Amino acid sequence: MKVQSPEFQSLFTEGLRSLTELFAKENHELRIAGGAVRDLLSGVKPQDVDFATTATPEQMKGLFQAAGVRMINNKGEKHGTVTARVLLSSHGSAQVTVTKLLGFSPLQTVPPAKVDGGLPAASLLHNENFEITTLRIDVVTDGRHAEVEFTTDWQQDAERRDLTVNSMFLGFDGTLYDYFNGYEDLKNKKVRFVGHAKKRIQEDYLRILRYFRFYGRIVDKPGDHDPETLEAIAENAKGLGGISGERIWVELKKILVGNHVSHLVHLIYDLGVAPYIVKYRNDLTKATDSSDPLKPYQDFIIDSREPDAAARVWELLKYQGQPGLLRDLQQWSVPSFPVSGHDIRKAGISSGKEIGALLQQLRDQWKKSGYQMEKDELLSHIKKS
Repeated sequence: MKVQSPEFQSLFTEGLRSLTELFAKENHELRIAGGAVRDLLSGVKPQDVDFATTATPEQMKGLFQAAGVRMINNKGEKHGTVTARVLLSSHGSAQVTVTKLLGFSPLQTVPPAKVDGGLPAASLLHNENFEITTLRIDVVTDGRHAEVEFTTDWQQDAERRDLTVNSMFLGFDGTLYDYFNGYEDLKNKKVRFVGHAKKRIQEDYLRILRYFRFYGRIVDKPGDHDPETLEAIAENAKGLGGISGERIWVELKKILVGNHVSHLVHLIYDLGVAPYIVKYRNDLTKATDSSDPLKPYQDFIIDSREPDAAARVWELLKYQGQPGLLRDLQQWSVPSFPVSGHDIRKAGISSGKEIGALLQQLRDQWKKSGYQMEKDELLSHIKKS
């Protein structure tokens, strides 16, 4: 199959054409990879375009150096990803950098070096970033990180990717390289892991949330899941406990803006995923089962040490599909616990450990009262005990 859509043609800037010529000259294959291919096949112009190549980082260094591109930061080489960038100044000089994918480096100005044909190297890459990754195999994984080995086998690289719809490549002549029927799944609105779901998940537990995210993005109706996939998610949900809250939150926010949010949230709970991603409290579950459905969320905000606790709970209610509770919670003014350690010392308690225990007891009493008990009433409990 060949893609020749307007969205595909719109990618061919002068910079990209020059980049493909640079790699072709040295007989290194270069293709569009992953999510950009999925978007193009869906008739959407991708916001970000990643590239994959058979060239190793060392070979890419040689390419860019020959074109007048200077290596600024090579720490990303072990993962196989470099980013080429050129900024043209009004005086015709070029600021050129090659940086690692997730890093930032100061720009360095270099003269506009000459390449074959007498053209300035700056003409190769015009005001664009090109993220290019060497084909690779995951040799060792721990559920969060991977040690990789470079390869020239496109299918092996595709096999290490998460979902079939994200495992495709696209040549610059429009040829689609699809090793795991990703295009069929995309046309049929299916979200499947590449190969065995259990193996893919254990390579990176965050893929559980990526599955939910892409389900909400691609599938037409809720409930169309492969039983083996759901079983693999349930068996490996605890692996998310080792993933940083920041990475989890990034995926959760993307789930929120997708389709089938209510269905996916219930599935997250039913499969036992919630305790490992909602890093709040166990009582932040299906609060609608409570006689006071707002109370567990209020208690969490009161107890939390995080300054954005209220905002996080608002987001939780959004993706739970609870607009009424969300509205009530947004209108609620968070009260301050009226008792301090100093107040307990004045009551004759000097042991730090005992003060801490008493503060917790009084806080529990205050919460049970609906945050209504005042300082004197709370301190009277100390005198009684």
